[in-house]
Amino acid sequence: MTRTPAPPEGFAEFVAARSHVLLRAAWLLTGDAGRAEDLLQTALARSWQHWDRIAVGGSPEAYVRRVLYTTYSSWWQRRWRGELPSAAPPERASGEDVAAESAGRDGVRRALARLTGRQRAVVVLRYVEDRTVAETAELLGCTEGTVKTLAFRALRALREDDAVRALLIDEGIDGGVGHHDAS
Repeated sequence: MTRTPAPPEGFAEFVAARSHVLLRAAWLLTGDAGRAEDLLQTALARSWQHWDRIAVGGSPEAYVRRVLYTTYSSWWQRRWRGELPSAAPPERASGEDVAAESAGRDGVRRALARLTGRQRAVVVLRYVEDRTVAETAELLGCTEGTVKTLAFRALRALREDDAVRALLIDEGIDGGVGHHDAS
């Protein structure tokens, strides 16, 4: 019988403390809960191998995020789609208009899915995680100019998306998506 090696020191604590935040980023990138879990698990597995070196560097979350985004980029470039569920999981009951909320989420998910993988990664990093242009460029392994160009194009595409525009009107937001400066 093969024994599983014990996790490196601090790894289990890191996973317990930060995986929910990393999973949210993975979901925003993939648009699917199952693929997001696969992406995060892959990033953590790759990080596990080098954890002793990562932990000494003082910024393990930054390293794991970089692995997460580069893994996502490589999956996107290879058009990895993994398993697709045959039916959507049931929504939880609430007193709110579940259909409208679900339609809004679905519209945003579809709008994000129409972006390129790199554009979506920039949107998630810049506008969901509130990263700087420099941090985004470092995480994605590209120049700051590339981040700005990708952000500009992504925000323009989102502004022009009918589902996003309808959601903004429903929310009472005047104008368009992305008044947050791309620089």
